Amino acid sequence: MTDARAQRQRAIAAILRTEPVTSQEEVTAKLAERGLSATQATVSRDLDQMGAVKVRRGGVISYALPDQIGESDWAGARLDRIIAEWVIAVEAAGNLIVLRTPPATAHIVALAVDQAKLPEVAGTIAGDDTLFLAVREGVTVDTVAARFQDMIES
Repeated sequence: MTDARAQRQRAIAAILRTEPVTSQEEVTAKLAERGLSATQATVSRDLDQMGAVKVRRGGVISYALPDQIGESDWAGARLDRIIAEWVIAVEAAGNLIVLRTPPATAHIVALAVDQAKLPEVAGTIAGDDTLFLAVREGVTVDTVAARFQDMIES
């Protein structure tokens, strides 16, 4: 990693940890305030490399770093709330469960499922508005899909 990139990513991390930032353009402007020049495309790559994702906190969707949304915040009981808030539809398909979300939010649900470490789920793959859950061998897919459906309705 180049020194300029490392310096820029440290500055981005400091920005994300101290204030809600809702767009890449806002990150770019805040970097400029700190004397660091970057294009929106560069900021986009930096955010991706840093694992930053948009999350809803206090009614505002803003960027957060992985350590800000760790297991203690997203696992277990909070999974129900995330599923209820972000999942639109659940469908069993072979050994997969397909979850549909609003555009650009499937990764939020995938992170919550992964961090909850559900024993029935081997892993997740998230696109833009669709998430696949691979169900472990020997687990009834319909039962797990019904559990997710219940989370939506609660």
